[in-house]
Amino acid sequence: MILERYCDRYLHFLSLEKNASVNTLASYRFDLTRYIRFLETRLKTELGLVSGEDISNFLVHLRDQDLSPRSVNRSLSALRGFHKFLFAEGITSTNPTETISPPKLGRTLPGVLTQQEVEVILSQPCEAPQDRRKLWVRDKAILEVLYATGIRVSELITLRLSDVMKAEEVLRVFGKGAKERLVPIGASALGWIDRYAQDTRPILGRRGAAQNVLFLNARGTPMTRMAVWKIVQTYTRKAGLPKEVHPHTFRHSFATHLLEGGADLRAVQEMLGHSDISTTQVYTHVDREYLKEVHRTFHPRG
Repeated sequence: MILERYCDRYLHFLSLEKNASVNTLASYRFDLTRYIRFLETRLKTELGLVSGEDISNFLVHLRDQDLSPRSVNRSLSALRGFHKFLFAEGITSTNPTETISPPKLGRTLPGVLTQQEVEVILSQPCEAPQDRRKLWVRDKAILEVLYATGIRVSELITLRLSDVMKAEEVLRVFGKGAKERLVPIGASALGWIDRYAQDTRPILGRRGAAQNVLFLNARGTPMTRMAVWKIVQTYTRKAGLPKEVHPHTFRHSFATHLLEGGADLRAVQEMLGHSDISTTQVYTHVDREYLKEVHRTFHPRG
């Protein structure tokens, strides 16, 4: 709440002193609210403790959400103005955005898991008490779907029961701009969805107003993005992987592994729901990096 009050003060300043338009204020509020939520997840509740590294991590987080370079730079502009205001008002003693340059997102390769690392995460057994086993089944289904389809976490948490088209072996996904697409899903992920839908969801569904949403939390209400993030963190930690893994990492890995296997770029574009193939082409760079690593590792003069 304290962070939000400072945000309100800044927006009030923009309205009165800079005569900012209604649209500009709405955009800045959206960007700053997302930034504040990011800080809160990392327990940064005092703006004076925010560092340049925190700003950089936030920009990487935005890139991992498939935001365009223009959107990321707009967010950075909002952060620059916000922290400049806090510094000028004496609320903070430093401005952590001063050393931050707009990221060259087009040249940044997304983090990916190897196929072996994915298998280790997906094969983690249930170590919870018996009454928690049903949530483990849900978690397994979520992880399997993330890797099998490459869908965004925002798309995952809005999936409905009717979106699982078992006979056709596809998911109906509503992506950005409510654009609908059909994404193939393999037998393993379908099997875990089926097990979850039969054994776990009926129990969770009795606890809340679930309606037709596929994945539910322990209270019987739809999952949140943060809840899925925590599930990924939990199973990555259990797998003993040293790298940082997010739900979007499964999306990157999905695309990279398809291209490594010889998949057509436009087919991958369709499955990911990218409107512009240039967004998908970053994974061809990932593929080249993979090939170079193989060469370095196995060639006698690598």
